[in-house]
Amino acid sequence: MYTEIIKIIEGGLVNDKEKVFNYATVLANNLEQQGELSLAKRIRTALGKKNSSFTSLDSLSAKPVDTESRMEMVEITMPNIEMSQVILDRYVQEAINSFIESYKRRETLLKSGIDVSNSLLLYGPPGCGKTTVAQLIASVTGLPLVTARLDGLVSSLLGSTAKNIRKIFDFASKRECILFLDEFDVIAKLRDDKNELGELKRVVNSLIQNIDSFSTDSILIAATNHHELLDPAIWRRFSTVITLEKPQKEEIEQLLRSLLKDKKNNFLDNTKKLDLIVEALYGLSHSDIKTVVFSALRNVILSDRDTLTNCDILKDIYFHQNHTIDDEDEFIAYLLSHGVTHKELNDGLEIPLRKIQNVSKNIDRKEI
Repeated sequence: MYTEIIKIIEGGLVNDKEKVFNYATVLANNLEQQGELSLAKRIRTALGKKNSSFTSLDSLSAKPVDTESRMEMVEITMPNIEMSQVILDRYVQEAINSFIESYKRRETLLKSGIDVSNSLLLYGPPGCGKTTVAQLIASVTGLPLVTARLDGLVSSLLGSTAKNIRKIFDFASKRECILFLDEFDVIAKLRDDKNELGELKRVVNSLIQNIDSFSTDSILIAATNHHELLDPAIWRRFSTVITLEKPQKEEIEQLLRSLLKDKKNNFLDNTKKLDLIVEALYGLSHSDIKTVVFSALRNVILSDRDTLTNCDILKDIYFHQNHTIDDEDEFIAYLLSHGVTHKELNDGLEIPLRKIQNVSKNIDRKEI
């Protein structure tokens, strides 16, 4: 099997598509014989696509550049994300699945006289998975993800931003791909914004025209943290609109189990400890939760321990929210109120038992 993988890599490096195809087919056959049916099926599906990853990336090599800065205006990637890796609200997940299925079966829909849903607007707070959803859709459809770089797109030269938008859409329309416009509000603001000049109207008008003429063989995804700034005419151009919110408690638990599935810990199998951690994480974004968990794991590894504890996680939640410890008593009280025992505080953070007991007594008095 390793031989086939090496041959596939060799073929890819010299752009020998026939070699890649032949050895990938052999690899799929071998995996099938070994019982790896799911992986074999994924390889065959990739090979069966009209445009393989190699062809797509090769055809997307000449990227558009901004005339003024000479900066490339897009980044091109081939994400590889499993559906099971993305933790989202059930209804959001269903909406995304429906959007993907609609694109995959667009020929059937068109024959029935039904418009194809190939434009998606994602909005919600920062860190709630908008970029991840774009990457997931690219991974599932097998399409290259063409991400517009706003630092290269927005120009100081009068009229150049509208021209750059046209360049990007022309580039993305030449082959099947996903065009991803992140921070979309920067170029799609209300045209009556009194703080902007007439240039904004030209930019938004150009954007509307390009969205209207965008190829139905490709997908357009836009993402924004500030949906209230978007021009109403822009809203009407998107066939599907999905809100991505901060995770609810059920999703937080799923996210913890996903991030820590191979990591030794003392709380995932302890309902009380887990509930208190989920409660402490409630209100954070998906990205913030990952940051907290990875920070806690990093500290465990650097301290030469093999078990992540509830004390580790809660300490990093406190630091994430407060950035420092101005009041140690308050810090200790926070940990105690979220289920950390006196012994765990003493062993894990080396805080004297007498101090912990004094803080605990003060908590008891306040509750009385």
